[in-house]
Amino acid sequence: MEVRFHFSERRGEVAVVELPIDDADAALYTVGQVAAMLHVQVAFLRRLDELGAVVPVRSSGGQRRYSRREINRVAALMKLISEGLTLEGARRVLELQARVEELEADLDQARGQ
Repeated sequence: MEVRFHFSERRGEVAVVELPIDDADAALYTVGQVAAMLHVQVAFLRRLDELGAVVPVRSSGGQRRYSRREINRVAALMKLISEGLTLEGARRVLELQARVEELEADLDQARGQ
């Protein structure tokens, strides 16, 4: 998580403040905001949720809330689909990419890097 510093003029202190917006996993964006950002229909995002491709958290009122990480996943799926993959194929590619990253991290750790 990226850390922001906050200066309090009253006390002359600097405090470390972690803001939700700095957290890639903080669910801050509504389905409508994400649809507007990515130029897609809300129905497309709902379908991704129904199929388990991108599952946002739900607010206490039941509304979908997306994190930056989930938004990036939707964008990656869209790119792969635009290149001709099916949704299931695109999903599998992202799963395999994540697994490769895990294995590379394990290998780096085993090598002492």
